[in-house]
Amino acid sequence: MVNILVAEDDINLNNLVCSSLIRSGFSACGCFNGEEALKKLTEEKFGMIVSDVMMPSLDGFALAAEVRRTDKNIPILFITARDDMPSKQLGFSLGIDDYLVKPFVMDELILRVKALLRRADIKNSGKIAIGNLVMDEEEHTAYADGEELPLTVREFDLLFKLLSYPKKTFTRSQLMDALWDYDSSATSRTVDVYMAKLREKTAVCDGFKLVTVHGLGYKAVLK
Repeated sequence: MVNILVAEDDINLNNLVCSSLIRSGFSACGCFNGEEALKKLTEEKFGMIVSDVMMPSLDGFALAAEVRRTDKNIPILFITARDDMPSKQLGFSLGIDDYLVKPFVMDELILRVKALLRRADIKNSGKIAIGNLVMDEEEHTAYADGEELPLTVREFDLLFKLLSYPKKTFTRSQLMDALWDYDSSATSRTVDVYMAKLREKTAVCDGFKLVTVHGLGYKAVLK
């Protein structure tokens, strides 16, 4: 069971978030400012942090900066009424993973928590298991029903990236920047060709589909 630290100075919201996390199968521990959060982090093991930004004693920005000095991997989700771009930019520059603006629906919070934990698990283990597909990043192998898929290195990297962020649309430019580096011969058409090959090679996979988002790019959608 994943233990989640909730740092939020609004007592009612803190209790609501904690109870919602517990109902969703997590363990949750509430505290009311950044200093309390840092103390809790030395006392217990947590798999994720959900933090307000504007808190007394030590705000969310300072908390995130302090956490990232010693832990680069624990997912951090900000929940805040601050919806301005400078605040978002500062948060992400400090290393947070997601940003949810108040007021929010509790179901959305739970969805984001699950998505962040899933990405963290993929990052830490280097493996993806969806339906009958199992991918191992270290070995660069992909198996469907125990049969290895004949993926090239770049096909593997492209599929692994899409499946690491299901439902997230990647533009062709984003995929080219991430996977083709400075290969001047690569074009948006190159991405289309690779995606066509991936669809053929993953036709036997039953847990997802690769979707074209017209005018933008591609995404993986779990079935």
